[in-house]
Amino acid sequence: MKAITFVTQKGGSGKSTLCISLAVAAQEAGRSVCILEMDRQATISDWLDHRTAEGPEVAQIDATQIDAVMNQLRESSYDYVFIDTPGVDSTGTLSAIRAADLCIIPCRPTPADLRAFKPTLAAVYRLEKKFAFVLNQTPPRSYRIRDAADGLAVLGILPDVNIVARTDHQDAIGVGQGVTEFNPKGQAAGEVRRLWSWIEKRTQAGKVGSGQAVSGKLVSGKAVKHVEAA
Repeated sequence: MKAITFVTQKGGSGKSTLCISLAVAAQEAGRSVCILEMDRQATISDWLDHRTAEGPEVAQIDATQIDAVMNQLRESSYDYVFIDTPGVDSTGTLSAIRAADLCIIPCRPTPADLRAFKPTLAAVYRLEKKFAFVLNQTPPRSYRIRDAADGLAVLGILPDVNIVARTDHQDAIGVGQGVTEFNPKGQAAGEVRRLWSWIEKRTQAGKVGSGQAVSGKLVSGKAVKHVEAA
């Protein structure tokens, strides 16, 4: 099992939306996925309320639970655990970074975003974790994308695909879908699939499992796989 933590301290970066669509893309690629939601804005739980398709599993947890939850999930047969962190510097965020095999740092190509990720990057470096930036919610074309990409590439790994701000992303979230389900042949879906393929290669995933869970609980009215901390 590989853990991917989505982390940034800048609100509005599209972190939770990106987490959702990548989880769905991973599931469509045959991977079993559990999402751990630590962000109190509960974007993912709200999305789950509107979802009719099966999976990915979602569980709301807090900083006091993550170690116990991760220990039990490692005994399950999930291929991936995606962790959606709070958009603030907190013990929960640090715990989620510590649990990660790979940290994804979404960043919009704006001066404010490029300044805001510095505390996140410092924590990732301090904990010696693998990470990658993702240019998210970008305009289709702009000099800012090139400038941001050049700057981020100096600091760390950057995939060869950006996630452009397309209406499919928000429309998909509104009906409980990932963007690859909502408009499978759209440009947004293609970008997310390319990004997932890049991430999976980075994590060097092992054998695909069946996704059987350790226990069941209701979160936001949906049956999800969840582990309670002792």
